[in-house]
Amino acid sequence: MTSTVGKPPTHNAPAVLARGFLTGSVIGASLTAFISGCVVESAQLAILGLLLPAVYGLLFFLFTLPRRAREAAVVPRTALAVVESLKAVGGETSDVPVRFELSVAPDDAPAFRVEVRQDINLVELPDYRVGGIVVVEYPPDRPWKTRIVKRPTPEWEERAATTRVDSAPGPAMKSDSPAGCADGLLTLFGLLLGVAAVLLLFRADLFDVDAEEGESGPFRRPAISASSSTTVVTSATGTVNLGPGQSMLDEGELRRAIESLTRGANTRRALTVVVQDRSLTVVFAPAGVETAGFDPRSLPYDRVPGLVQKAGAGVGSPRGWQLAVDGVTGSLTLRVVVTGDGGTGVLEADGQGRVLRRSGG
Repeated sequence: MTSTVGKPPTHNAPAVLARGFLTGSVIGASLTAFISGCVVESAQLAILGLLLPAVYGLLFFLFTLPRRAREAAVVPRTALAVVESLKAVGGETSDVPVRFELSVAPDDAPAFRVEVRQDINLVELPDYRVGGIVVVEYPPDRPWKTRIVKRPTPEWEERAATTRVDSAPGPAMKSDSPAGCADGLLTLFGLLLGVAAVLLLFRADLFDVDAEEGESGPFRRPAISASSSTTVVTSATGTVNLGPGQSMLDEGELRRAIESLTRGANTRRALTVVVQDRSLTVVFAPAGVETAGFDPRSLPYDRVPGLVQKAGAGVGSPRGWQLAVDGVTGSLTLRVVVTGDGGTGVLEADGQGRVLRRSGG
C-alpha cells in the first residue's frame, strides 16, 4: 500500500506568536500588580492581579470556542501506519511518554510522515517496535494530530496484521507546533511589557510621584508642608522634597527632614535611607518587625556635609551627590557617591561618620 506524499499543512505561526505575546503580557502584568498590591497594601492592585488572568482565560475560551467546535465536528480518519522510529522521552510512572515517527498510509489520501508523542503503558511498550504496523486516527484537516489507536476494532486489527505499509518519503510533520526562538522572545517581551505597563500606570501608588500634585491614596497620610518642602508618608516609605534654593546639606535641614518622618506615631525603624541634594527617601521596616533595620534619627547628621565634600574631592565641578544608608544587616554603612566633570568619587563610612574607605576622584 503506497501513495505519494501530500504537502504537509502549515501551522498558523502568526496566531501562535500573538498568543505567546499576549500570554506573557498577562503573566507579567498580573504578577506585578498582585505583588505590588501586597507590598504597598493596595487592594486595587492586588485584585487587579487576580482578575487579569481570569479575564484573559475567559476571553481566550470564548475566542477559540468556534474553532474548537469546528474541529470537534470533523470526523477522524482511520488508517494504517508503519513505525519508523520510537524513543521513550522520560516519565517515572506506569505511562511512559514515547516519541513515534510514523509513515501513515490512508486508503484514499496521500501518504505522509508524522512525528507524534503519546503515553504508552510500560506493559504495552514491547508491542511497539520499529517496522511494526499500527492503527492510527487523525483529523483529515490536521494530520499532525495523529494518535495511535491502542484498542482497534477487530477489522482494523486484522488489517494491521496482514497488510504491508511502505515508508513515506519526506520530512515528518510535528504533532506540536515548534516553539522556536521568535516565540520565546515575543513571550519574554510581552512579560516585560506587562510589568512596565503596571509600573507606569500605577507609578503614583508605587513610587509616590504624585506628592508634588497633592494627590493621596487610600493608605497615604496627609502631606505636611513646611519651609517650602513636601513630606509624604506611606505605609512603606517616607519622602521629603525640598523647594527651590534649599539643600539637604544646609545646616539642620537633614535632621528636620528625618524628624518630620519619624515623629509621633511614625517612629518606626528604617531599612534604607537615600539622601540627595533636595530629596530624602526612607524605606521603613515592615510593621510589627521591631528588630529589623535601624533608627533613622541615629544618623550622624552633622558629618554628612563633610563626607560629601571628601567624596567629591578631585571630581572637578560637582554635578550631583547621593548618600545611601543601609542597616539591614544590623550595622550602619554610609555610602556617598559624588559625580562631577572629572569623574566619580565614592566614600564609605560607619554609623558614626568615620571614613572607612574612599575611591575615585
